[in-house]
Amino acid sequence: MEQEYQGRLKSRVNNPPSWERPVQWPETGLPFDLRAVRYVLAAAELLSFSKVALALDIKVSTVSRSIRDLEDSIGVSLFERTTMGVRLTDAGSRFLDDILPAIFQIENAIHHAGSAGRVEEGVVRIGILTTLAGGFLRDVIAGYRQEFDGVRLQIRDGGRREHLRAIRARDLDIAFFTGNGAIDDCDLLELWQERVHVAISAAHPLAREPELDWPQLKGERFIVPSQEPGPEVHDYIIRRIADYSTYPDIGFRPVLLETLMHLVAMGEGITLVSEGWTRIACPDLVLRPLTSAEDIVPMSAVWSPQNDNPAMRRFISFARSFQRQWRRAVATGG
Repeated sequence: MEQEYQGRLKSRVNNPPSWERPVQWPETGLPFDLRAVRYVLAAAELLSFSKVALALDIKVSTVSRSIRDLEDSIGVSLFERTTMGVRLTDAGSRFLDDILPAIFQIENAIHHAGSAGRVEEGVVRIGILTTLAGGFLRDVIAGYRQEFDGVRLQIRDGGRREHLRAIRARDLDIAFFTGNGAIDDCDLLELWQERVHVAISAAHPLAREPELDWPQLKGERFIVPSQEPGPEVHDYIIRRIADYSTYPDIGFRPVLLETLMHLVAMGEGITLVSEGWTRIACPDLVLRPLTSAEDIVPMSAVWSPQNDNPAMRRFISFARSFQRQWRRAVATGG
């Protein structure tokens, strides 16, 4: 234990934290006025305190006194002063060579912090359950990307539970789910609605119908993927069709949704998908809308109220505004 403590102490002496380094940290403020560094930079270029004062619209005495105070604080003369003007000493040249990279680094840090606050750059990590082939979700993501082209959008597929764990762990900024029920520790905003569609083979007798209702689906074999959104689709089918006398035939398949759609097209069964899938062409597959008002599903954004990512906050604000435009366009047939 004593050896471990001595090891930490030795490391601390050799590599002290930044706030303990010998940089003459004062009780209040820096050891010199940073404006003096600006005057030194200007004087090194203009070779005259008078020209510096004229260029910066300040008094010559302010320039001279500030540089003198800086020289006193660091213990070296930065300039040789003559009746013709000033020029850097060797120590002054070394001072500028050493301090200029730090100044540029500070400028970059301030710029990056400001850019993040203004949402000129950053990252928004977005979890999805449905396709991006078309509809509101695709349009809002494309619109945000165009409006804030310095912000990177990272799209992740996954399931509801997986996305919620990631949101609470701050590994995901926002996710889009079906439904609008409250979720513990999360904020939720319903943004749009989608009608549920039945995916069936083009050779199936029901493919001739322009739209479908649940009584027509009794006796059909449903198939859903084992991975998300399969379990959620399974539960939806149970809620909509099961009763005391009827329990639907639902089978899980260990495939992704895209592969499942091809299985449906080949006649292995039928399934349910979101409206966005109507934008995807699949050979021998047709989609038919369910007619009931209960089969119009709300779609919501979910995020942690503790997440202060400025790019994510702007995304939510953008989505609210986009929602109003979207609804007006739908209402007018645009």
